[in-house]
Amino acid sequence: MAAAREDAALPLLPRSKAETGGDENVPSWWWRQWLREAGRVGYLALPMLMVSLAQYAVQVASNMMVGHLPGVLPLSSAAMATSLATVSGSSVLIGLAGALETLCGQAYGAKQYHKVGEHTYRAIFTLLVFCIPLSILWVFMGNILVLLGQDPLIAEGAGRYMVWLIPGLFANAVIQPITKFLQTQSLIYALLLSSVATMAIHIPLCYVIVFKTGFGYTGAALSVSISYWLNVFMLVGYIVLSSSCKETRTCPTIEAFKGVDVFLRLALPSALMICLEWWSYELLILMSGLLPNPELQTSVLSICLTSIALLYTIPTGIGAAGSTRVANELGAGNPEGARSAVRVVMSMALMDAVIVSGTLLAARHLVGRAYSSEEEVISFVASMLPLVCISVVTDGLQGVLAGIARGCGWQHLGAYVNLGSFYLLGIPMAILLGFVLNMGARGLWIGVVCGSVTQTTLMAAITFCTDWPKMAEKARERVFSEKPAEPGSRSLLEQL
Repeated sequence: MAAAREDAALPLLPRSKAETGGDENVPSWWWRQWLREAGRVGYLALPMLMVSLAQYAVQVASNMMVGHLPGVLPLSSAAMATSLATVSGSSVLIGLAGALETLCGQAYGAKQYHKVGEHTYRAIFTLLVFCIPLSILWVFMGNILVLLGQDPLIAEGAGRYMVWLIPGLFANAVIQPITKFLQTQSLIYALLLSSVATMAIHIPLCYVIVFKTGFGYTGAALSVSISYWLNVFMLVGYIVLSSSCKETRTCPTIEAFKGVDVFLRLALPSALMICLEWWSYELLILMSGLLPNPELQTSVLSICLTSIALLYTIPTGIGAAGSTRVANELGAGNPEGARSAVRVVMSMALMDAVIVSGTLLAARHLVGRAYSSEEEVISFVASMLPLVCISVVTDGLQGVLAGIARGCGWQHLGAYVNLGSFYLLGIPMAILLGFVLNMGARGLWIGVVCGSVTQTTLMAAITFCTDWPKMAEKARERVFSEKPAEPGSRSLLEQL
């Protein structure tokens, strides 16, 4: 693992002909370089895909356990709480932590290893502070839902469920920065093992708490919180004990917390970039409840969005790999390496989009049967899937482009693009088509597709018009703009 990490830190492209052995066979050299970079991306992307699936499985397993309790109220409450927790909590924390893909990735590429640890401490501290107002919001979520006109019984149940998720919120505030800390160093297999172990522990733990202790449906939320903290302990234990983290593992100092403003300058736009996109799909579900026959419309859109969320784990893994490779190469002052990494991850994203969308389109009459036995739902889902396939293509490309943006430090541009694409174009178009032109769920989805196509087009234009040498200069300036900690600086533990 340490050898792989050292290899990942090396510049991708040679800087002179002497280093290539004088090989002037350009096409042959180009293919060797593509395969080499594809191997590096695959080394990062495949484990990150499995990490995303394992983390997604924790939530799915909890809802499945609740679904086997008597009555429909527990599942309705848990499903609503899980959705709200994702929108108001997970999206914010994941977005804020995305700044580390820029800061830690570029610092690691520049071999400023102590700064990787410093940025991570700042991120953990900042995310824990953000959790305080979020947890207060969650405490009163039941009352808020009642004021918004939701069913009182479901609202009360969702509020209770979210209260038991609060410890997991604070655990997630530690998990996300540690994940970026390891990801930017290409230490992916530690994340994979901890995520799979957490999932394996969570399933029997959730069963016992839900069915054997009397906690009922709130036991599922408690088990999620416990599992998240177990994941924290496993990751921290690895960082403390592993020799792979020897150079980046630093003690927390006062200096590490003086640069919180540096972190926030990237973290806030990063959070906006993620949240604006995630929230647009939640608005889609809310709007579907206002359509005629809302039970059918909402069910079909939920099935489509669930399928999209599952398939999105693939470009998420490729995007995480692209972010790491681009940030490392820019930090190392190797713009050609960053440019080549972008070409490779975009070609992989395009292949993934074509294969997955084609497979989904071919199986359009089978997808609905996996979720429902109602023929009306099955036929409606089949008619929606051609539109869903367009979303698979655009979301697949956008997921990788977002990773490249995080690696470069373009989070503010991503936030502007998402704001304009979804809230100035996509959502108004969805309202026009869905309600004014009476196209129903298809109109809503076409509106969001318009936003997604615009988003992908703009992000692609920004990426392929980039001056990579200038990006490398900015990355080096960002890395070396902060003064290193003084040798005599005392750690926080020493000052207590």
